Amino acid sequence: MRKHWQSRRGPMITTVTLHAAIDRTLYVDKFGVGQVHRVTREVNEPGGKGNNVAKVIRQLGGQVMATGIIAGNNGVFIESSLTERGIQTDFIRSEGESRVCLNILDDSNGSSTELLGRGPTMSEAEVEAIKEKVHRLASQSSTVILSGSLPPGAPETLYAELIRIVRSADSRAFLDTGGTAFSVGLSATPHFVKPNEQELAEWLGQKPSEISECTRAAHMLANQGINEVCITLGSTGALAILNGTAYMVKPPAIQPVNTVGCGDAFVAGMAYASERGDSAESRLRTAVAAAAANAMSSKAGDIDYDLFEEYEHQVQVIPL
Repeated sequence: MRKHWQSRRGPMITTVTLHAAIDRTLYVDKFGVGQVHRVTREVNEPGGKGNNVAKVIRQLGGQVMATGIIAGNNGVFIESSLTERGIQTDFIRSEGESRVCLNILDDSNGSSTELLGRGPTMSEAEVEAIKEKVHRLASQSSTVILSGSLPPGAPETLYAELIRIVRSADSRAFLDTGGTAFSVGLSATPHFVKPNEQELAEWLGQKPSEISECTRAAHMLANQGINEVCITLGSTGALAILNGTAYMVKPPAIQPVNTVGCGDAFVAGMAYASERGDSAESRLRTAVAAAAANAMSSKAGDIDYDLFEEYEHQVQVIPL
């Protein structure tokens, strides 16, 4: 039975997508460079990491507000597609066109070729506008999720500034990004971070070769004052430190269809379960089950609820 909860502060969760996109997946029989192909199937989805998070929160039964920056007719498609799913929206409109991220799937061998659009350059006026927007929405939300790469023109300090704004409104800031935006964002002490193995390696300056090294890195992050640290490890599961307690989380055994968006589904599960006031073990179970369900869909930020419930019973959460 699907669980629903209602917010006491308006929309309980707000997602922020500064680099929104249309995720366009083209299926071809056999892909070859320099050749002409006929597309056998095409799927267009509202994308950008924060929008993927919003989609999964909604599918789990939560109330969610999606904000960020959109532009042109592509932006109209992104917003209307989210609205059709019961997601509230409050975007800033920019000049130009929101980017298209193209994924070419080769049906002969299952390989994927991605072309990620650049998108519009963020202006100084839009930087100020998003700060004001986040400040207003944070006062109505108990969790604000900042996801994805920064667009061209955005200062590297922007996520750090937004985290401080969210914290000043007594709301929890979730940060899911990589590179400089991640390392600078840490300085503002978000409530939650979720680096994957590659993002963790970038932050450390070397790739962790063993789980013990990932555990040490997680403690380094937690020691900076971050309440919830989750390191996603793909098919291995996740390593987490929640309020000082470390956990290893093992996912159900599956044959994934598409791993794009699994990290976003993980964040959605954590945020949704946190709003319900679930225990640490239950939050991690929900997050990993959502990620596994996303892996069984051809779309990013998409879960089958019955499959999610089935996986929830199979996830193992082991205190370390």
